[in-house]
Amino acid sequence: MAIKRKMKTMDGNNAAAWVSYPFTDVAAIYPITPSSVMAEVTDSWSAKDKKNLFGQPVTVAEMQSEAGAAGTVHGSLSAGALTTTYTASQGLLLMIPNMYKIAGELLPNVIHVSARCVSSHALNIFGDHSDVYACRQTGYAMLCSGSAQEVMDLGAVAHLSTIKGRVPFLHFFDGFRTSHEIQKIEVIDYDTLGSLVDYEAVKAFRKRSLSPNHPTLRGTAQNPDIYFQGREASNPFYLAVPDQVQYYMDKINEIRGTDYKLFNYYGAADADRVIIAMGSVCETAEEVIDFLNAHGEKVGLVKVHLYRPFSAEKLLEAIPSTVKAIAVLDRTKEPGSYAEPLFLDVAAAYVGKNAPKLIGGRYGMGSKDTTPETVLAVYKELKKDQPKERFTIGIDDDVTFLSLDCSESIEVAGEGVVQARFWGLGADGTVGANKNSIKIIGDHTDMYAQAYFAYDSKKSGGVTVSHLRFGKTPIKSTYLVNQADFVACHNQSYIDKYNMVQDIKPGGTFLLNCQWTKDEVANYLPGQVKKYLAENNIKFYIINGVDIAREIGLGNRTSTVLQSAFFKLAKIIPEADAIKYMKEKALASFGKKGEDVVKMNYDAIDAGAKQIVEIQIPESWKDCEDEFLGKSVAGDS
Repeated sequence: MAIKRKMKTMDGNNAAAWVSYPFTDVAAIYPITPSSVMAEVTDSWSAKDKKNLFGQPVTVAEMQSEAGAAGTVHGSLSAGALTTTYTASQGLLLMIPNMYKIAGELLPNVIHVSARCVSSHALNIFGDHSDVYACRQTGYAMLCSGSAQEVMDLGAVAHLSTIKGRVPFLHFFDGFRTSHEIQKIEVIDYDTLGSLVDYEAVKAFRKRSLSPNHPTLRGTAQNPDIYFQGREASNPFYLAVPDQVQYYMDKINEIRGTDYKLFNYYGAADADRVIIAMGSVCETAEEVIDFLNAHGEKVGLVKVHLYRPFSAEKLLEAIPSTVKAIAVLDRTKEPGSYAEPLFLDVAAAYVGKNAPKLIGGRYGMGSKDTTPETVLAVYKELKKDQPKERFTIGIDDDVTFLSLDCSESIEVAGEGVVQARFWGLGADGTVGANKNSIKIIGDHTDMYAQAYFAYDSKKSGGVTVSHLRFGKTPIKSTYLVNQADFVACHNQSYIDKYNMVQDIKPGGTFLLNCQWTKDEVANYLPGQVKKYLAENNIKFYIINGVDIAREIGLGNRTSTVLQSAFFKLAKIIPEADAIKYMKEKALASFGKKGEDVVKMNYDAIDAGAKQIVEIQIPESWKDCEDEFLGKSVAGDS
């Protein structure tokens, strides 16, 4: 029987660090976006003398490149130390030569990857699966997580399985969308993790280490007479991996009350159309499935967890016998290939069998937002007698015309979920304040919480849009907020540059940080902004966070003032409690900077709750007109 465990609010990177630290003797690291936080957290805990399951702090070695980190991993493993690393994108590609050696020598290891686009025609620091797909021939087992909670749970499965079976694991999850998405999740304590470890396997691994006390011969050069045979000799280890992974999934299922499988099915038992995918898109697909099945459709999803070794038998077991058409979604592009990798694996699983109609599509490359509308388009395509064999979603392909029509809009977010968007300037503190806000809500209420932060690639000085959701039920919306109950603009210069009020639901709330007075603000708002606010009964407030922050002594750091204003207007938790929790976070964030800085932030919290000004919207605003159209930014389609 599952025991209710402690809930904490954290992102996917922190979940990976949490679950990898106890199994790690040595962490060989080199930072690369968006994986850096995993290594930073591990390094911080090591510096604080936090112990792993073996009674020692993790030894952290930061190298001069990912290639150096991978070499250190190989050497450390050879010396009998359980070794972990964290990386992404080109960094992961630099590790591939060592990955072949580590896998060939059956050295237990986990590489945690926040999967990121590999630069091709342009640099992109955001997420897709082009890096992890490049590793599928290395001999690493590959395990995919689709949410911060899965990172916690399946990260443990990866470490436990590699210790048991000796095959190294690449545990991956979507860069930014999962690595940086903050969720309220159930954590697994170290005593529980320790109870699952095969300590005899650990002892055997350490005994196989290179040592002058028991010399062994390794790293030989082999000729054609024996190399092939030696390569095949590892087959039994790989054949055992699926059962070993399922064994530890079952252990996690007992602990957490979950139902993890190598391939999880979600949807109608008698579905006629199914999507097969892996990663964060699966959460969005589940929302669409619930919506469609509630309206009389019969659709489903197969969520891939263990991608390598690929078990065709377990995949086919997961697919209902009623299925007539399948769409396989890949988050990568392999130019010149007949199709993308996951599609080819699914097609191969059906060789010699009666296969349903199979089509394949690309989505989400470079973190292109994958919305419910795009998933809906796939299910609609599957309904056609002659669907496109190859397609894309989320873009308008006017070159080769592969894109599906994604124009039909649906509202699938869970009932009672409150959604908010905050427009800020990179490095103005908006993101940090919102991270604190979501942790306050997650850690001090019984609500579930989610936060995601869309940056443009300039980061500091660029536009940031924070997307927050909270509600009474788990939140699966792994896409940007586009219908918000609350929108805040933290930089007044944005009001005539970007469409933002159009994101507010009728009857919602808009907060503008500006230096205009109550009587002046109407002179500066574009006509289309005034028109939308009036026609949709939006509650409109302003606050002069700039002057408040300067008077307190915070300079241009308005974020604490505006965070307090948000809690005041959103009414998620009682105002007195919100102020108390904000001050606790301020003390934790700024305590090292001295009492004066802490007091300034306390004053900013008090002022933010008191100096909000409500603007009464006149009927005449409904007649306003303006040619301003605004533009999209920071991940919006």
